[in-house]
Amino acid sequence: MRRTPTLGMCVVLALAMAAPVAEACSRAVYFGEEGQTITGRTMDWAVSDVDTNLWLYPRGLERNSNTATPLVWTSRYGSVATTIYEGAVADGMNEAGLAANMLATEGDTRPTLPISAWAQYVLDTYATTAEAVEGLRQQAFRVVPIIAPTGEAGTVHLSISDASGDSAIFEFLDGKLVIHHGREFQIMTNSPTYDQQLALAAYWKNIGGSVMLPGTNRAADRFARMSYYINESTQTADARRAVATVFSVMRNVSVPIGIKVPGQPNIADTLWLTVSDQKNKVYYFQDTNSPSIVWVNLAGLDFSEGSGARRLQLDGNPDLAGNQTGNFLPAELFKFISPDVPH
Repeated sequence: MRRTPTLGMCVVLALAMAAPVAEACSRAVYFGEEGQTITGRTMDWAVSDVDTNLWLYPRGLERNSNTATPLVWTSRYGSVATTIYEGAVADGMNEAGLAANMLATEGDTRPTLPISAWAQYVLDTYATTAEAVEGLRQQAFRVVPIIAPTGEAGTVHLSISDASGDSAIFEFLDGKLVIHHGREFQIMTNSPTYDQQLALAAYWKNIGGSVMLPGTNRAADRFARMSYYINESTQTADARRAVATVFSVMRNVSVPIGIKVPGQPNIADTLWLTVSDQKNKVYYFQDTNSPSIVWVNLAGLDFSEGSGARRLQLDGNPDLAGNQTGNFLPAELFKFISPDVPH
């Protein structure tokens, strides 16, 4: 089996796609003063409309992976998640400040949890990165790729980060789960494999970002720019300025609309950005088609058991702006996209 990168989940869960799927995402964790921890990510996709919405999931929610041999679980933590195709969770943060970002790649082919549900499982189940590493290391279930509604194969890596800034990157290489766990693993793109990303980071650190940085949209170049800017930018305890700083870094590594590179399907337009303030539990979202930012304060949401799933309709509402904490409406749970059950 080829060595290919997996997705990354930051307690903000990020999703990165394999080359055939033409998705190229970027994720970075910011360490400010007085415990200010923020995770930013871009969602880059070759298809301009992926039916993105925000969902609120309470504690005590029964979940099913929708596979032939399903994994069934009950959410321990409430969360806010960004979904695509009304069948997959691509990003999110739970009430404990765990953020997950799904970044696609080619992965394990064993049943029973589709990648469309992987991030949500982590958000539902764990409060810290260390807990998630210990739980996922047991490999009690098998993660399987899916076919996206576009007809392309989808596989992923998982990167997670928690409110303390602790991070973990999960990849399947040669069929084996490889975990990079530690605060130092704050940067991730969808390719190459993570050990190669770390080698590139060491190379550019020796050169020094104030001297020269690579400027293309290639994943390796985005990794180098994020590594430098996320640590050299303003480090502050002021939440407003810290969030603005992370947005500025993620915009720097975003792919402009309409940029295509022959032979490099992983370079695709940035459709949206998310920024998770994990200290203050505020989740920010910006559609690149919108001039405005949407945010949700998790402290103001009802995650109590029995309160039901709710949705904030982003799809078709590009002018939505500002604080949307009170605007989630009851909605029927969607089924996760599965390789076994038609979506």
